[in-house]
Amino acid sequence: MAAARPRRGNGARLRYSLISWGTVGTILLLWYVATAWGWVSSFVLPSPGQLLAEFRLLLLKGYAGKPLAEHLWASLLRTFTGLGLGIAVGVPVGLLMGYSPTAYAVLSPIFSFLRPIPPIAFIPLMILYFGIGEFSKIALIFLAALYYVVLNSSAGVRTVPRDLIRAGENMGLTRVQLFSHVIFWAALPHIMTGVKTATAVSWAIVVAAELIAAQAGLGFMVMDATTFFRVPNVYIGIIIIGLIGVTLEIITLFLDRRLLHWAGK
Repeated sequence: MAAARPRRGNGARLRYSLISWGTVGTILLLWYVATAWGWVSSFVLPSPGQLLAEFRLLLLKGYAGKPLAEHLWASLLRTFTGLGLGIAVGVPVGLLMGYSPTAYAVLSPIFSFLRPIPPIAFIPLMILYFGIGEFSKIALIFLAALYYVVLNSSAGVRTVPRDLIRAGENMGLTRVQLFSHVIFWAALPHIMTGVKTATAVSWAIVVAAELIAAQAGLGFMVMDATTFFRVPNVYIGIIIIGLIGVTLEIITLFLDRRLLHWAGK
């Protein structure tokens, strides 16, 4: 049996954290120097001071007649609605595909065909079938999340060790008990991988989804600011999107560690 990987001590974690923060600090310093010394035009890359001043204006006056918090909430609501539906549908479908060879034979060609197609390619169809309202945006995010959750959940069930299933059968577990107490938990690491990937992809797709005639949202703000050459607003929108993406990653990693605290032990 392979030896478990040694856990990193507090000293190692602190060292790597300092390296990460050092990288961020170096980038900010280079950004400041490049704009302060005129190496880069402020139109191409506004200075940190310009962005802070513009950000304060956005907090006070909002953008396009709406508070910044409303744009933020609109993007988060679309993301979590589409993602939640993708997880709610994708996990049962993926488990069924992994457990039933018949279901896999029926559904795998559909997902194999859809998987290489970028979700944004479906934007014209979403507008055609569902119009330009909220449903089309949420449906696009749902579709993007569904792929990853279904495929990872299915793979998780198919990779459950056969010896583990035999052990459950020898203990007299029924099929329902075997599935709920053995197969599901053994497949959970794969399911969580799908959820983490779907979360990241859903947040990225929301920008494309908000191209569908949105009047609020961070994606709308970035695209509208680009149209009118409001470069600081473009950078602020991109930075906020990136910071929220990092926050979502931290949250999903925390949930992964809480749910799978037994993994690797």
